[in-house]
Amino acid sequence: MAHESELRVKQARLSAFFDRHKLDGVFLQRRNNFAWITCGRDNHILNASPAGVAGILATKDGRRVCFTNTIEGPRFAGEELAGLGIEVVSYLWHDPAAASKMLGELIAGRRIAADVNDVGEFNHMAGGMSKLPGDFDQLRWSLTDEEIARYRDGGRRASMAMEKACSALRPGMSEHEIAGILDQEVHATGCNPVVTLVAVDDRIRKFRHPIPTNAKLARYAMLVTCAELGGLISNLTRFVHFGPLPDDLKKRHQAVANVDATINLATTPGRTLGELFGVIAKAYADNGYAGEEKLHHQGGSTGYNGRDVFAEPHTSVKVLDRQAFAWNPSITGTKSEDTVIVLGDTIEVLTPASKDWPKVVGRAPDGRTLERADMLVM
Repeated sequence: MAHESELRVKQARLSAFFDRHKLDGVFLQRRNNFAWITCGRDNHILNASPAGVAGILATKDGRRVCFTNTIEGPRFAGEELAGLGIEVVSYLWHDPAAASKMLGELIAGRRIAADVNDVGEFNHMAGGMSKLPGDFDQLRWSLTDEEIARYRDGGRRASMAMEKACSALRPGMSEHEIAGILDQEVHATGCNPVVTLVAVDDRIRKFRHPIPTNAKLARYAMLVTCAELGGLISNLTRFVHFGPLPDDLKKRHQAVANVDATINLATTPGRTLGELFGVIAKAYADNGYAGEEKLHHQGGSTGYNGRDVFAEPHTSVKVLDRQAFAWNPSITGTKSEDTVIVLGDTIEVLTPASKDWPKVVGRAPDGRTLERADMLVM
């Protein structure tokens, strides 16, 4: 089966993790970990919760068991986990005592670490599990061939949804209406919008994280989506402007494209995120906008989280080969953001603008260039 190679890679990583921490297994219920261990399957009901409604017990012998309640069990067995060879064990949804007992029997005295403390019906720690060591997250960071293929698909869908939404905008629409259009298009591609930000006109200059309001579009809109497919999150930002672009806005967007090209082309295995923060801060200064890095985070590694590690001045975490990144440099009034994957000394943009979308060439100090999304002028 297609997932078997991916599971072998992940089991090898798990085995080393188990040995390092003297564990017999892990219980994974956070949505990002569930998607990782199941090769892209989904355990969420509530989109706002980081934990889902089912957990996977993964043990040293390679066994996988899904533990959930009787509401969810039939769907996980017959649909969500079909074909993966994962047994589904269900407890009565309104009987927390039975749930705890069944989980204890499933653990059977083994040393199991859980990524959640207390979700819904029972307390995992009271059931005999320990807290999942923090370095577990690193098992997700370097992507397998199968994950990269899924990410390319998700990134393409997210970009397509974004462009359709942008093309549908009209002056007079509220930010809420625009957000609804964007979410609809993301859903229509089969993705799940986990973050949606929209700003129009003056709000773009005022706020770096603009949740939608009733403000009405006059000339200028910024749309941001973090769209998830198979657990992997594609992050991108695009702009729409009605009427000719003001010269100052053109200048700023060219500058932010230069900063974006600089940081993306500098993202190579072995460099620390602290070092890369220095690269991006210098790029702002080189392009005439020193200090803009103080007004918003600059992004960092991504994948099964919107951001796994943010780049900050003293971050010692290093870039890995086959790791995804989403940098989002912003200069007041504009921004540039896409999701990329590091492949040796090169990067691949996973959320590329289509051939019909306007482009701008971002220029790095060493003369290298990277095509970036320009603003759509309507």
